[in-house]
Amino acid sequence: MDRAKIKEIIAKRVAKELKDGDIVNLGIGLPTMVANYVPEDMNVLFQSENGFVGLGPAPLQEEEDQYIVNAGGQCVTILPGGAFFDSSISFGIIRGGHVDVTVLGALQVDEEGNLANWMIPGKMVPGMGGAMDLVVGAKKVIIAMEHTVKGNHKILKKCNLPLTAAKEVDMIVTEMGVMEITNKGIVLTEINPEFTVEQVQEATEAKLIISDNLVDMEV
Repeated sequence: MDRAKIKEIIAKRVAKELKDGDIVNLGIGLPTMVANYVPEDMNVLFQSENGFVGLGPAPLQEEEDQYIVNAGGQCVTILPGGAFFDSSISFGIIRGGHVDVTVLGALQVDEEGNLANWMIPGKMVPGMGGAMDLVVGAKKVIIAMEHTVKGNHKILKKCNLPLTAAKEVDMIVTEMGVMEITNKGIVLTEINPEFTVEQVQEATEAKLIISDNLVDMEV
C-alpha cells in the first residue's frame, strides 16, 4: 500500500470522529489532511495554536497570503467569521478545555496512553510546540499515524522516547485499524479488511485486546 493511500485512509477515518459544532486542532503533517474529509454540511471550527480559529481550505497556488499561516508554517485561509488573536488567548482556549478534539501524529504511543511525538535524543528538533498543552487540554486526543516506521513498532508496551504527555491518548487510527486506550490496555475496535488480526498484532508491540464487537474499518 503506497503512503498516499495510507494517509488518505487514516485521515478519512479520523474525520468520522468529528461532530457538528466541534472545535478541533490538527497537528502538522498527516493530521492536517483530516480537514479535507469533513462533510460540507458539518460545522467544525478549526483552531491553530499560533492564534486563530476558523481555518479554511488551503489557498490556491499564487493566492497565498504569507501572513496567514498555521502552526506548521503552511499558508492557510480563514473562513468568514474566523478570528485572529495572540498566543496567550490561543493557549487560554487550549488550557481552558475549550478544544473538543486534537489530532496529532506520534513517534510512539503505549498501552497506558502515553505519547512521545516531539523528539529523538541526539537529533535536532524544532521543539514541542503546543503539543504538550493540546494533549492535556483537549477533551479527546486522537493519534493519526502510520502503524509502523520502516517496519519498527510505534505502538509499544512502554514508550522509550521522551514523553509529550502521560496517559492522555484516547484513540489511535492507523492504516491497519482503530484502537481505543482503556484502563485495561489497547482495544482493537475496527480492522482494515486488508489485514488479519494476527498481522495487526505482529505490527504492534503492545498486546492488543480484540473487541467482542470488532468491525471492518471503512477504507
